[in-house]
Amino acid sequence: MTGRLAIFDCDGTMVDSQADIALAMEAAFAAHGRVAPSRAKIRRIVGLSLTEAIRQLAPAVDAETTASLVAGYKDAFRANRAAGMVIEPLYDGIAALVGELDADGWLLGVATGKSDRGLAHALERHGLARHFVTLQTADRHPSKPDPAMVVACLDATGMAPAQAVVIGDTSYDMAMAINAGVRAIGVDWGYHHPAELVAAGADAVAGSIDELRRLLRAFAP
Repeated sequence: MTGRLAIFDCDGTMVDSQADIALAMEAAFAAHGRVAPSRAKIRRIVGLSLTEAIRQLAPAVDAETTASLVAGYKDAFRANRAAGMVIEPLYDGIAALVGELDADGWLLGVATGKSDRGLAHALERHGLARHFVTLQTADRHPSKPDPAMVVACLDATGMAPAQAVVIGDTSYDMAMAINAGVRAIGVDWGYHHPAELVAAGADAVAGSIDELRRLLRAFAP
């Protein structure tokens, strides 16, 4: 079987969403009369599903409070988006790279901790939706590093693990790839340190879009 599949993370890999996530998280905690975690701590959980992120940020709270914080975050994010406050800028060069890969015959997918709605909004905002053939989100899968999203991308495209590569900015992405038996390329412009990506199993870490392009061009199933 021929073909190549690139599975991109979204937050911290394609878009820089940390400020938007932090604002919504701070609002959720404030609505419950709680002091929000530092932005450094919030940055660390970007990429996880929302429930798992809250569990890590507030490990001492009970399940009911966790669910309430999750709902508060969703409400705050929706309100911020409606007010035009959600920006989620693309990292420089991502749009061109995605377009090039598509034109070169790659199949493209996304595996993200975002919701279906959140991912659709981000891709449509930046004109990227047409390039992706499979979109896997936290709405339908366990949190990273569970391999379910990558497995779903493989199933949807008919690709074998050897034909696929995950591109992400966190150790969660790298571990997800390893758990699914596919290769992993880290990027150093996101939310975890490159050394963490290597420790989690990254085959390589790109320091720029050009380096990521070279690594992907060298990818041979």
